[in-house]
Amino acid sequence: MIALGILLALVLLLVVFGLLFRLQVLTSIFSGSYSREIGLSNRVNAILMLVFLIVGGAAFAYSFVDNWDKMNPPIASVHGAFLDRMFWTTMLIIGIVFVITQVALFVYSYKYQYREGRRAFFFSHNNKIEIIWTVIPAIVMSGLIFGGWKQWTNITGPAPKESIVLEVVAKQFNWLVRYPGRDQKLGDVNFRLIDATNELGMDFTDQKNMDDFTAGEIHVPKGHPVLLKIRSRDVLHAVYMPHFRVQMYAVPGMPTKFWFTPTKTTDEMRAETGNPNFNYELACNQICGRGHFAMKLNIIVDEPDDYVAWYGQQKAFVEQNPDVLTDLKQKQMEAVKGASAATSASAVPAAPAAPAPAEAKASL
Repeated sequence: MIALGILLALVLLLVVFGLLFRLQVLTSIFSGSYSREIGLSNRVNAILMLVFLIVGGAAFAYSFVDNWDKMNPPIASVHGAFLDRMFWTTMLIIGIVFVITQVALFVYSYKYQYREGRRAFFFSHNNKIEIIWTVIPAIVMSGLIFGGWKQWTNITGPAPKESIVLEVVAKQFNWLVRYPGRDQKLGDVNFRLIDATNELGMDFTDQKNMDDFTAGEIHVPKGHPVLLKIRSRDVLHAVYMPHFRVQMYAVPGMPTKFWFTPTKTTDEMRAETGNPNFNYELACNQICGRGHFAMKLNIIVDEPDDYVAWYGQQKAFVEQNPDVLTDLKQKQMEAVKGASAATSASAVPAAPAAPAPAEAKASL
């Protein structure tokens, strides 16, 4: 308790000294005798503003040029060229505004540093300036948004009738790919049917599933529209194909889609990049858990004839996994037997109820 009392006394003493110092400053201000020494630090800080602007701008420019190729992988889809133009148009407009505002910020900080006798000018309001910096950005942003919306509704809208259709399913932590068979129709799925073998939950009571097949990598033909039907088994993922400028979320419980047209085969891209090991890649760019790093899948863009040859070599899922049909038939037989037993039980007349004791005596 004594130590606490001493501590409180010291704190109160410091507060009293602070108030006395503040009172002295206020007294000198009212009497006109107060003067504040700015010193050299103000000018040093003003110069450092310009140094930061020049050095920071140079570092930004160097980083931008040095990473240009990483930020701009070669385009390999029809819509990719438009998306790149739209992206860099947006970046150019925003970049110009950014440079102007940052230069003004640091230059004004230097130019209008504190000096004796200088008075700040108070600018309260100007309707003309308010209208200019509201209307011009609104017009520019509306144009950019309309262009993006027009292209987005195209690539997420109905795909051409001749499109190659495949399903991409995301799960922790890999990708599942399904192609329609010769009927070119994907069969129905049911999440309740998912197991270690039937990871996609294919419903084999739907005949369209009988020729569907799965693949360990994606094959698509060059110059032909490709429709991706996308879904997720667990959490939020993203179908990201940077060279095709494709990104679409895989949302649990909400199927999504995206269509594009490849323009360069894998071999052509290997020649263009000078990398014989180049592969297009499907990656998840949403952090979906510990194994997120493993969610990669190769994409092979074939010449149309090569794609047809590859497609013809694939075996249906039921052919590779005959047990699923055996299990299905067994379940169907059990269901039929159960229905028959229920029907038979309902057809047998119920036995008469035993009479109550009083009724039994009366009948005697």
